[in-house]
Amino acid sequence: MQVTETLSQGLKREYDISLPASDLAAKLDGQLAELKAKVRINGFRPGKVPVEHLRRVYGKSVMADVVQEAIASANKKIVDDNHLRLAREPKVELPTDQATIDAALEARGDLNFKVALEVLPVFEIGDFSQISLERPITDVEPADIETALDRLAQERRTYTVKPAEASAEIHDRVTVDFDGTIDGVPFEGGEGRDIQVALGSNTFIPGFEEQLIGVAAGDKRAINGTFPETYAVPALAGKTGDFAVTVKAVAARDPLAIDDEFAKTLGFESLDKLKEMIRDRLASEYARASRDKLKRQLLDKLDQLYSFELPEGLVNQEFDSIWEQVTREQQAAGRSFADENTTEEAARADYRKIAERRVRLGLLLAEVGTRAEVKVSDDEMTQALIARARSFPGQEKQVWDFYRNNNQALAELRAPIYEEKVVDHILGLAKVEERKVTKDELLKPIDDELPSQPTIESRPPVA
Repeated sequence: MQVTETLSQGLKREYDISLPASDLAAKLDGQLAELKAKVRINGFRPGKVPVEHLRRVYGKSVMADVVQEAIASANKKIVDDNHLRLAREPKVELPTDQATIDAALEARGDLNFKVALEVLPVFEIGDFSQISLERPITDVEPADIETALDRLAQERRTYTVKPAEASAEIHDRVTVDFDGTIDGVPFEGGEGRDIQVALGSNTFIPGFEEQLIGVAAGDKRAINGTFPETYAVPALAGKTGDFAVTVKAVAARDPLAIDDEFAKTLGFESLDKLKEMIRDRLASEYARASRDKLKRQLLDKLDQLYSFELPEGLVNQEFDSIWEQVTREQQAAGRSFADENTTEEAARADYRKIAERRVRLGLLLAEVGTRAEVKVSDDEMTQALIARARSFPGQEKQVWDFYRNNNQALAELRAPIYEEKVVDHILGLAKVEERKVTKDELLKPIDDELPSQPTIESRPPVA
C-alpha cells in the first residue's frame, strides 16, 4: 500500500492511496482460502470446492469486503503514522470509472482512491485560576413558601356556581366560550369552548381576566388583550387579539383552610412537613438556577478567552443542525425572517457564529476533560438510565433495553453528565464569589440563542 499526502493546509489533510493489484489478489486468495473450509456447495465435499469455482461464485462479493478492509486499513495507517486526532470520520473518494472499479474488484488493476480528513486543533489550555466569576444566590423566604402553598391550594380548590344574575368578582371562576381574531382574521388556538378562567390567576394574556370582572352568566362581551413579546407561539408574540366572549357560568371559590388536614390530603403528616418539602423543593430550584447562571458566565468567559482554528466539517454539521431547527420552527409558527426584522442572509451569518461558538466550546471542554481524566462512572450511568426510564411510566423495560442495546443512545445519555463534570472541574479552579440577588433576578430565563442545548461528545455545548 502506498500512501501519499497531497494536502496539508490548516486542519485539512488529503491523501492518495494506491493498493497494487497483486496485493488485492493476495488478499482475495486469502479470503477464498478461508471460505473454502466453511462453504457448503452441492456437488462438492466439504473443504474440497476448487478455489477457481469459489472465485467465479463469490469473487466480487469477497473482493468488495477486501476493498472495505483496505480502506479501513489505509485510514488507520494514515492516523497512526501521522499521529492524527480526527475531528470526523475520513471522507473516502473512490474511482468513478466503472471499468477501473471492475478491474480492481477482479484484482486485474490497482485500487486508487483519495482520503480527505480534518484533524482536531492543538491549543493551550491555560490557567483557569485567573478566571473570576460570580455565583448568584438567593434565600428561600417565608413569602416564597406561602406563595407556593397557595398555588397548591388553588389547584385543589372547589367552586360553587353563583346565581344567574350574580356578577363575577376577583378570585371567582368564570366559564366562557370565545372566538379570537387578529386584525379581523381568526388565528390558530384562538377558539375556546367551556374554558374556565380563574380571575386574578394571571394565567391568561394580560387584560383578559380583568375585563371579565363584573360579567354574569349569559353576558356577551368584546375583550382584547396583547400577547407578551415572549409568548410561546412566535406568530402571536406582541400582537393584539380581539375576543368575542360568551359567559356561561360564574362560580365563587369555596373556603379552604390551609392546615394539617389540608397537608394530609397531599400525603404529609402535618402542615409543617408540607412546608418543609416546599422549602427543599424551592431551594433545589434556586440552586439549579444559580448553577445555570454560573455555567453560562463560565462559557461566556471561555468564549472570550479562547480562539483557535475550527474544523470546518464540524462547524458545518452544527450549523446545518441549527438551521434545520430554525426553519422547522418558522414553518410551524408561520413566520418569516422579515417578521423577525432580519433577512435570511443575516440570520445565516448569526447562526453561523453560534455554530462556531458551540464547536469551540465543545472542543475546549472535551480537551479539558481528557487532560483532567474526567470519567463518568458506571454508577452514574446507571442512575441516569434509571431516571430516564422512570420518565416513561409503563415503558421502563423498553427504555432500559433500548439504551442498553444502543451505544449511540448511551453516549448521548453520558454526554451531559460528562460535560457537567468538566464544568465542575473548571469551576473548582476558577475564582468564584457569591453574590446575593433577588428571586426574580435569579429565576430570569437565560437568553439562549436556541432552546436546545447540545453537549460535548454528541455535539459541542450550547453557546
